[in-house]
Amino acid sequence: MCNLYSLKTGDLFATWNKVLKLPVVWEGRASNFEPRPEIRMTEMAPIVRHVGDKAMVSMTQWAWPGPKGPVFNYQSDGRDFAKSDRVLIPADAFYEFTDKLPGQKRKTRWRFTMVDNPLFWIAGVVKHGCWTMLTTEPGADIKPYHDRQIVLLSAEDGRDWLDLTRPQSQMLTAAPAGTLSVVRDFPPLLDEAPDPAPSGQGKG
Repeated sequence: MCNLYSLKTGDLFATWNKVLKLPVVWEGRASNFEPRPEIRMTEMAPIVRHVGDKAMVSMTQWAWPGPKGPVFNYQSDGRDFAKSDRVLIPADAFYEFTDKLPGQKRKTRWRFTMVDNPLFWIAGVVKHGCWTMLTTEPGADIKPYHDRQIVLLSAEDGRDWLDLTRPQSQMLTAAPAGTLSVVRDFPPLLDEAPDPAPSGQGKG
């Protein structure tokens, strides 16, 4: 499942203020967060909560400790998050991995972006002072690459998750076909020809 994503979009506060329709503030003192092309599990990264009349941004660790390792993804299926500490994880891309290509020592890496949203949200929850990404069954765009997908929300739909102004069953679902664009990130493509379908789904 997703253990790597990107947040390198500039002017984040102006964008968040516009789409959330709330003043956006840092929790505590101002953060020195810089755009990052790769954010990995257990690293500190920004999350957004609705606190009072503000959208509160805090730098928080991705993944709480679990019996089998860091809990960086969490199945949403059949669960109720009404009493959970719900958060939004801002992103502009995320990655999935499939089998190694012939002659390669590393798995093939695929970069996903949202077609109509240069900046989007991943639905998350906080527990033990750390956050995790929620997952659901894969949609058509993800299914050739992985057997699960993270719950994605457009920029405008993020506040619905924070405030539960729509039923959870409508939000914790796979993205419709055509929502995502995918390119092979590693090994890099040598030309612009269409890339063949991956040879094996990722499982982790």
